[in-house]
Amino acid sequence: MSVRELVVLGTASQVPTRHRNHNGYLLRWGAEGILFDPGEGTQRQMLRAGVAAHDLNRICVTHFHGDHSLGLAGVIQRINLDRVPHEITAHYPASGQHFFERLRYATAYRETVRLTEAPVAADGVLARTPAYTLEAHRLSHPVESYGYRLTEPDGRRMLPERLAAHGIAGPDVGLLQRTGELRGVTLEEVSEERRGQRFAFVMDTRLCDGVHTLADGCDLLVIESTFLDEDAGLAADHGHLTAGQAARVARDAGVRHLVLTHFSQRYPDAGEFERQARAAGFDAELTVASDLLRVPLPPRHP
Repeated sequence: MSVRELVVLGTASQVPTRHRNHNGYLLRWGAEGILFDPGEGTQRQMLRAGVAAHDLNRICVTHFHGDHSLGLAGVIQRINLDRVPHEITAHYPASGQHFFERLRYATAYRETVRLTEAPVAADGVLARTPAYTLEAHRLSHPVESYGYRLTEPDGRRMLPERLAAHGIAGPDVGLLQRTGELRGVTLEEVSEERRGQRFAFVMDTRLCDGVHTLADGCDLLVIESTFLDEDAGLAADHGHLTAGQAARVARDAGVRHLVLTHFSQRYPDAGEFERQARAAGFDAELTVASDLLRVPLPPRHP
């Protein structure tokens, strides 16, 4: 299978620290790259992580607070400087159109790339490709914010023992997959359903229906946990989640791999986020994100 991984470019909330850059996350989904929430310094973090402008196909912005969007100006100018040969599509809340335009044209540069603006105005599907469906769902934050979810189309897994029992081998296997039937043998008789992989990106938000919808059944969930549980009041006031809240969402949604990120600079010990997430009952794979970390998507369900 082609590479599917999350490249973490930055993990700080509100302000960067000595050890954490502003937000930035690249999802490699086979031949495509989707950049989420490029905060200040993202262009340099891409260089450090070995991510090129040519790797980008989409940019998805959850909302227009600076730690999630100030890097747009540099990234957009870089894709034009490098003359990326393919179209790049940008998704962002429609209410922030004026912010996007200001960042896109923050300074003078020569436009060489087709950058398509595709603002998000409501929950729903944003794009369908052979590799995935991209959708957005509204979150609960002081400014309009959307989370994003990718779902791979379900497929079928061929079963070698059943193929052999029907004498089907070599090029005939591909023919059966394309036509659905070969010499009286149907595709369903020699294969089983294979659920597509699912990924969700949930940033600044309180608990709300959108969080649960985005997380449902995800193989990999990237979710903010700005505060620890003892500061749940602050989290609610500012439109954020705690480590325990994020973990309970993932537990109830059946998430296979949880990535916590977007940490407040008030907490020097990142390990406490993991401890609180485990205490909340999440017992699957868990990563407390750090800058320049690479997180592979879990293998498909057997």
